[in-house]
Amino acid sequence: MKTSLDHLPERKQREIDRVREILLQEFEAAMATAKGRRRRGRVYKIILFGTYARGGWVEERTGKGYRSDFDILVIVSHPELTEGQRIWWAAEDRMLHDPEIRTPVQVIVHTLDEVNRELKKGHYFFRDIKAEGIALYEFEGTTGSGNRRHALAEPGNLTPQEAYEVSKGYFDELFPSSLRRMEIYPVELEKSKKDPKFRKDAAVTLHQATEFAYKALLLTLTLYVPPEHNLNKLRGLAESQDRDLVAAWPRGRKPYDGWFQSLRRAYTDGRYSPHFDITEEALDWLSERIGQLQELIEAACRQRLDTLAKDAGIE
Repeated sequence: MKTSLDHLPERKQREIDRVREILLQEFEAAMATAKGRRRRGRVYKIILFGTYARGGWVEERTGKGYRSDFDILVIVSHPELTEGQRIWWAAEDRMLHDPEIRTPVQVIVHTLDEVNRELKKGHYFFRDIKAEGIALYEFEGTTGSGNRRHALAEPGNLTPQEAYEVSKGYFDELFPSSLRRMEIYPVELEKSKKDPKFRKDAAVTLHQATEFAYKALLLTLTLYVPPEHNLNKLRGLAESQDRDLVAAWPRGRKPYDGWFQSLRRAYTDGRYSPHFDITEEALDWLSERIGQLQELIEAACRQRLDTLAKDAGIE
């Protein structure tokens, strides 16, 4: 695995250094008060992957367009330290508000066992990270001729037939789930004209349609999706796989940015918060954009499946 950031501008290198520093600081702070197994927790690796690792990142200098994220994989020792823990929420909040970090940061967290299991299966996502990623931090003893207990496994290889069948299985399961949610949405919208509370239900339905669409793309193209409902993170990962998806969501334009964030919040607030509200205008705009997103994702997935089928000799 590479370790140099020399291909990046110095200001980007400084930002990434700050990202690494915050991640380790928040982890150390959490471990200082941890109990039980968590006290023995370790961060084994912090890896930069995606466009900033392999090249081809995009930065909209006006601040009103698509910008590539810093994609970060944190590899930890115990399942209790993976995503969904306050450690990483606190780190992400700090990075969001840190004046030294101007690039959006997306963090995924997995145990070493999880990563190595996927590598041995030959799944593309972690295989590509091992091949193209840049190690920002490694726990002492993970490299060189010393302690190899924390090393990444050698990737396995899927046969062309296996690759096609696994990807097609994911697409056939998840993409129709997204389409079905869009069939439910008009019913809830119509009911909302008599009972405004149905607007919350409609927002949750649109969130699910978007989530299933992004997960269909990620699993079809990479055989990986994080255990995550956050649309910001899913959108970032998906757009790093297919830049064409950027067209689905206009950036830097009011009120559209706010409406997308309402869609993101709908998964929790739309179900549980009495204060969550969304307008019919916002719902109509979101449903239109999700429809375009589905068209883009279906095209990308079918293109991928056609390629896999040809590789496997399937007519």
